This record gives sequence, structure tokens and C-alpha cells, in this order.
Amino acid sequence: MSSHSHHPGHDHQHDHDHSHVPKVNQANQKKVLLSFVLIFTFMIVEFVGGVYAGSLALMADAGHMLTDAFALALAWAAFYFGQRQPNNRLTFGYIRFEVLASLFNAMTLFLIAIFIIYEAWQRLTAPATVMPWPMFIVACAGLLINLVVLWIMTRGETENVNIKGVILHVMGDLLGSFAAIVAAIVIGLTGWAPIDPILSVLVAVLILRGAWKLIRKTSHILLEGAPDDAAPSLISAHLLEHVSGLSEVSHIHVWQISTGYTLATLHIRAVEDTQAKQVVRAVENALQEKFAIGHSTIAIDWSDEPSSPQCLLSEVSHHHDCGETPHSPNHSH
Repeated sequence: MSSHSHHPGHDHQHDHDHSHVPKVNQANQKKVLLSFVLIFTFMIVEFVGGVYAGSLALMADAGHMLTDAFALALAWAAFYFGQRQPNNRLTFGYIRFEVLASLFNAMTLFLIAIFIIYEAWQRLTAPATVMPWPMFIVACAGLLINLVVLWIMTRGETENVNIKGVILHVMGDLLGSFAAIVAAIVIGLTGWAPIDPILSVLVAVLILRGAWKLIRKTSHILLEGAPDDAAPSLISAHLLEHVSGLSEVSHIHVWQISTGYTLATLHIRAVEDTQAKQVVRAVENALQEKFAIGHSTIAIDWSDEPSSPQCLLSEVSHHHDCGETPHSPNHSH
């Protein structure tokens, strides 16, 4: 096959929508801002209450709420910058800032969980006096605030990776508040203080598990990985089965700029050259409808060109010509 650069040997067809900035959901911005105000305000209350009551569970949850507030501020900034138009240097604009913010949020969750575990160990080796009933009142108030914020954040769109990150933070807070309530009741009724750091560790482990999942997801996007529901093998099989007049699909690359914004490049060969343009349009429609790929770049391989072997997934690391698509994931549009 000839080179993949623009020349008469290949015809590169693009879909009709050339906007590289997906619409930012204004509702997401508003609910993030409202949640930030609620979380930041109560974070101060909970920390003061934790110090007063001597409760690690409360102070740990307040520390987690601080990361929540930071996460919400980052989420708002991500949506704000995401609305900026692309330019010659940033051809997709700032939309990927959302993914970076989400990754940073997940990493802060890791740090706060490790801090909780460390403090819990300190408390187990040197028990501290805990005032259970002030702890109980503050924890109940925290649970209520977190339920309100969770309700706000789960209204409307929740698939955005940034929104998912914030929801994960808030759910971690819910666990923290619930653990503090249980610890306060146990200490108040039995006087057994170790329950406070023990439950704090359990919450920290759950937070670590959720943070790891989020780090894997955001890292996959940053590494230009294909979405699970739009893998090249799935795309090839679907197109060959459902697009009439299509004889070959090769050099498929799929990646995401951010959640819900998937792009693809691929080569197609029509049964008849005269059908090529219609086949390209049919492929574009199939990519949009089945895989939600909003922007595709399709190169036509003509019948007078030798057929190239399919770019198998196992061969990508060994045959660099498989990645030389007209707009590979590492090329700007």
C-alpha cells in the first residue's frame, strides 16, 4: 500500500461535523458549584467538631471532604476550560483538562486514604479520648450534607469521567460519615475506643479500591486506549456485516479525547470504486450510531492499489506501518 499522506493514491473522507469541542453541559457546572459550597462549608464544621470530640473518624472524613472540595473546584475548572475554543497549538481545545482533573482527584484519594491508615495505626498504639455524642451529632450532620450533595451530583448526566470522580469522592464521604456514626454509638454505649480507628481503616480501604478504578479509567484515556465498547475488532466486524458494498476494513485506530468524545481513523476498500463515496458515508453513519464515534477520518483504498494485510492487534507493536493512518491518535486534527 502506498504512503498514508495526502496524495492521489488515497482519498481521505471526513465526516461533516468538524467541531472538535463537544458541548459542555451547563447543568454539570451549576451542580458542581453548588456542591462545592456545601462541601467546603461543612468541611470546616466537621474538622472543628472532630478536634473537639477527639475523633479520628471525623477528622479523617473532614480531610476527605477537603479533597472533595478541591475535586469539585477542579471539576468546575475543567468544565470552564473545556468550553474554550481550539487553536493552532491545542487543536482540541482544553477538553482533556477534564481527564487530567479526574486523574488528579483519584490520586488525592489515594493520599488521604494512606494518611487515614497511618493515623489509625497511631491511635491503635496510643488510644486517645473520644467524646462520642458530639461526634455522633457532627457525623449525622455530615451524612445529611453528603446525601444532599450526592443527590445533586446524580441528577442528569453522570457518565462524564469528571462527574464520576466527584461522585466517588462524595460516596467516600458518605462511608466516612456512616463509619463515624457507628463508631460514636459503639463508644457511647460500650466505651470501646479502638472502633474509631478500625472503622476509619475500613473506609480507607474502600476509598483506595474506588480510586484505583478511576485511575485505570483516566490513564486508559490518556494512553489513547480504545473504549471497551468500541474496540477495533468490534468495529471491523460490525462494519463488514452491516455496510453493503464494503469489502475491507484496515488500520483502525480508536481513542478518546475525553469521556463521550470518541474519534477514529481507518482505511476502507469498496467492492466497486464507483461506490466508494456512498460506502464512506455509510461507514460514518454506522460508527456514529453503533459506537458513538463523533468524528471519523476514513481513507479509501482503491482497487488499483495492492491489498495490504490487516493490521492485527497483536502486530501493532511490531509493525509500525499499521499506525501510519492519516490522522493517528498522536496527530492533531
